[in-house]
Amino acid sequence: MFVLLATLWGGSFVAIEIGLHYFPPLTFAGLRYAVAGAVLLGYAAVATDRWRPREREEYLVIAVVGAFVVAGYHGLLYLGELRVSGAVASVVVSLSPVLTAGFAAVVLDERLTVPKAVGFALGIVGVAVVAGLNPTSAASTSLLGVGLVVAGIACFALGGVLTRPLSNDLPIATMEGWAMLGGSGLLFVVGTARGESLAAIRPTPTALASFAYLTLFSGVVAYLLYFHLLDELGPTRLNLVGYLEPVVATLTSWAVLGELVGPSTLVGFAAIFAGFAVLNRHVVRSLVVSARESLAGDGESLTHNGESASDETPIGGGTAWSESAGPADD
Repeated sequence: MFVLLATLWGGSFVAIEIGLHYFPPLTFAGLRYAVAGAVLLGYAAVATDRWRPREREEYLVIAVVGAFVVAGYHGLLYLGELRVSGAVASVVVSLSPVLTAGFAAVVLDERLTVPKAVGFALGIVGVAVVAGLNPTSAASTSLLGVGLVVAGIACFALGGVLTRPLSNDLPIATMEGWAMLGGSGLLFVVGTARGESLAAIRPTPTALASFAYLTLFSGVVAYLLYFHLLDELGPTRLNLVGYLEPVVATLTSWAVLGELVGPSTLVGFAAIFAGFAVLNRHVVRSLVVSARESLAGDGESLTHNGESASDETPIGGGTAWSESAGPADD
């Protein structure tokens, strides 16, 4: 199920790249999340005990997630993918947990330890390598595209950090459904201000296939898988899905579009993952122990420091929105 989730979300980067040939970017993202949000709310009405918010903090969480995670992140991502490939965008998006640690240190006044600083620096170096950052390319299309994707994933990471102090009992499916609808509304407003319109859509079979994949498979089905795995694995381990997505995106881009990423992209991804590994040493250590015990034929449930995986908390505490998994699928 973990691999399936990474496959669905990793493939979405390529589906966005394809769909942008037929849809205006912000209208494309807005339509996708309007449909996905409506479906998720329908699911929440049937499968959860509450399908609408009641308390002030619940409305505030929905507003933060809708503005930063749905509208800010996806709007900038789709604009960025007009200039860089989906495979490159997926590598940049894996910076999310590194940026989350940085924002937590600034916004929540969490202590910025030496490992956190090293991890953050490695992540930034990785993005610079992916972008091919040098004085002669400062105005290049590729650098502008990477910059837009970085700004988008920064919105996602900041949104996750801002939700941490907001306690609420709203089911996550309900919260995501309303946040998607609110975020899609913001995307439509900004898209209209940019001069986008529904008349610019070219509804070819390829365009409809891209939209259907992003809405139903990468959207609804993948989110339902995410809800299940969140309970099974805990958010910290589930965070690792963000590092399998670039692999899927790169293979899909090669198989479908014939595109290959360059050596600098692979080196940059290695630096970003190294930053994550420094920030989350306990997760990497527990995975190594897990692999060793599995190879040794130990069928017992794996734990870390006496706690089951499902008891884990996100990096720095808080909710699953602090992680790179979840809505930061593409």
